[in-house]
Amino acid sequence: MKRLLTAATFLASFAGVFASNSDDMPFDFEVLQYRAKALASKPYATHESRVPDSLRNLTYDQYRDIRFEPNRAWWMRERLPFQLQFFHPGFIYNKTVQLSTIEPDGKESPVEFSTKLFSYGKNTDLGRVPGDVGFTGFRIHYALNNPAYLDELAVFQGASYFRALGQKMRYGLSARGLALNTAEPGGEEFPIFEEFWVKRPAEDSKDVVVYALLDSPSVAGAYRLTIAPGASTVMEVKAALYLRESANVKTLGLAPLTSMFWFGENSSSREGDLRPEVHDSDGILMERGTGEWVWRPLTNPGAVRVAAFSDENPKGFGLVQRDRAFSNYEDMEAAYHLRPSAWVEPIGKWGRGSVRLVELPTPDETNDNIVAFWTPEALPPAGKPLVFEYKLHWFMEKQGGAKGPPAGFTSATRQGFSKTHEPELRRFWVDFDGAYLQGAGSPKIEAVVTVGAGAELVHQDVQKNQYNGTWRVAFSIKPDGSGKPVELRCFLKREPHILTETWSYLWNP
Repeated sequence: MKRLLTAATFLASFAGVFASNSDDMPFDFEVLQYRAKALASKPYATHESRVPDSLRNLTYDQYRDIRFEPNRAWWMRERLPFQLQFFHPGFIYNKTVQLSTIEPDGKESPVEFSTKLFSYGKNTDLGRVPGDVGFTGFRIHYALNNPAYLDELAVFQGASYFRALGQKMRYGLSARGLALNTAEPGGEEFPIFEEFWVKRPAEDSKDVVVYALLDSPSVAGAYRLTIAPGASTVMEVKAALYLRESANVKTLGLAPLTSMFWFGENSSSREGDLRPEVHDSDGILMERGTGEWVWRPLTNPGAVRVAAFSDENPKGFGLVQRDRAFSNYEDMEAAYHLRPSAWVEPIGKWGRGSVRLVELPTPDETNDNIVAFWTPEALPPAGKPLVFEYKLHWFMEKQGGAKGPPAGFTSATRQGFSKTHEPELRRFWVDFDGAYLQGAGSPKIEAVVTVGAGAELVHQDVQKNQYNGTWRVAFSIKPDGSGKPVELRCFLKREPHILTETWSYLWNP
């Protein structure tokens, strides 16, 4: 992967200046990048938890009874448009982080932990909570839906995880700063945002800026996230990564997204669960460097499954929740129809690499089992920066992406077989929708179906659905008995034009 920026070249020439004066210099991304580089030049040092057992041993319900006092939100008295609330340590959250604010003059101002910031509910036997125990993360509040009320806008808590909301959304999938060795033998390495800085917003600010210092046994990095709330909330992310000499990186995952897929229209409903579908995302969408749009429905596999989509200078990818009708889920509590999609839009050229999709088996909806990220073809040597930028869109539009496919998109995927008629065949129904397709009635629309090794195409048909205006491709395949997974692709065309994105699916016998 080509390095997009070479800020470290500049930094290296002034290393002495930064080393002697960094504490006095106004805080900005270059200062943070230098700190990340200095951190990566040293062996990784673990940080012992300061969280006492009385907090670690809390149950889930006991931990939920510890609440931040809203009237003590940071910048509340100043009536600034963005305010901060903090998370208390306890339960599984035993890793604390350092939080600071950046004042208008560029100076860092640490946020000190205090029990006065919290109410403890029924937790009356916690003993002494250390005054320096720290927070486990924070959330940003903003008048997202109502000018008279500050909603949660974004949350940063746990490893390098964060998530955000746009208007009228419920929390769903998460993003991460970095993914390392996901689904690789030997286990995954989870980098941690060890320190955060939030820039104090002006009275008329339309965005808020968060800085984070990432560290792990293999990588250290500097991050800047500029968060602009709205109907679709957009984060502009800039990052600089440094590999350590001792790095053991088999897979470096940039701009990772993490979600949950238990079952949907392309899988059998779980026995005893009356809901038609349960998922935070139902597919991965990609706009390739060539301009082709690709959609792959998610699955809950029987074993770990990894797919890599090679590309050069991708235009975007994301995990998307396309089914937006309440009737798709029938869940008034979880409200899966209001979960956001997330779209990664690279800034600049990211070079050669691949979008990687990892699907893990899950027995229920409590586990995130879907991961998607970009992995570059080549890694920089230790001490040299990998600098990259992207926009991260949190949105709810049905088509997906910052702008969506230019023509038709996949609206449903179903599969099955007949127990009585040709039971040896596997049957698929793929529905396509879109403004042009809704108005099209031409018999000249064709379906292009491609079946990879392991099966042969037996039947194929395409017709307009007179009940909802979509177009349905129905086809059957006959497995060759080898048991090999079969790659399937399908799109609609009307010569000389391709009318839809490419539906991509891996069927596993």
